[in-house]
Amino acid sequence: MARRRRGKRNREDQNELEADTKVKRPRKGEDAETGDKGTEKVYDDETIKKSPVVVFAHGAGAPSSSDWMVRWKNLLASELNAVEVITFDYPYISPEKPRPPPKAEKLVDFHTDITRCAVAKHPGHPLVLVGKSMGSRVSCMIATQKDIDAAAVVCLGYPLQGMNGALRDEILQQLTVPVMFVQGSNDGLCSLEKLEVVRKKMSCINELHVIEGGDHSFKIAKKNLQQGCNQEEADKLAAQAISKFVLSQL
Repeated sequence: MARRRRGKRNREDQNELEADTKVKRPRKGEDAETGDKGTEKVYDDETIKKSPVVVFAHGAGAPSSSDWMVRWKNLLASELNAVEVITFDYPYISPEKPRPPPKAEKLVDFHTDITRCAVAKHPGHPLVLVGKSMGSRVSCMIATQKDIDAAAVVCLGYPLQGMNGALRDEILQQLTVPVMFVQGSNDGLCSLEKLEVVRKKMSCINELHVIEGGDHSFKIAKKNLQQGCNQEEADKLAAQAISKFVLSQL
């Protein structure tokens, strides 16, 4: 379900500790989830030229190697025909000495360096910034920088509301880059009604895809699964909506 319109502080909530890689992009003709071989796709020169480089940031509580991030990395690689989906771990992620996430602003410099390297590695390919929860906030911050020329930003579960109830919408108001929001209808960190109010104030092109019954990580409880639609299909539909939006901006 897609809706389109033109148009602080301290640590990220522990509620953002969701399922969040480092996997190879599926080969052409392979299924994004299983790697099963199918009919190989043929891409013309114009399509290849539009293949974006995607920089995909994880959320507050799980690294890039989590099952959630692996699944979504493969979905994005397949649906966007990305030249590469680059994932990474923020410096506070360490198996030896785990630390709580810092405020999002402190992650901007590291994230920016990753982004610049990605652009340098794939010159001529459009840049798409994608983030899960906290990673989507930082991605929005990156997109406002003058030397970062992003074609689009995709927010997977944007954490609009902080623990104290304050709205984290300031960075959204500063964006001029097209933005796609993917939100679960039962996301405790983002009221769809409040997001709609924020979207009306945004000056950039923005679109919303809602995963009905989904939580902050899009997980749909069995009782909320619609007849004929399972979790895998719901995620696939969301990835297809992202592809349609992103490719329309390239």
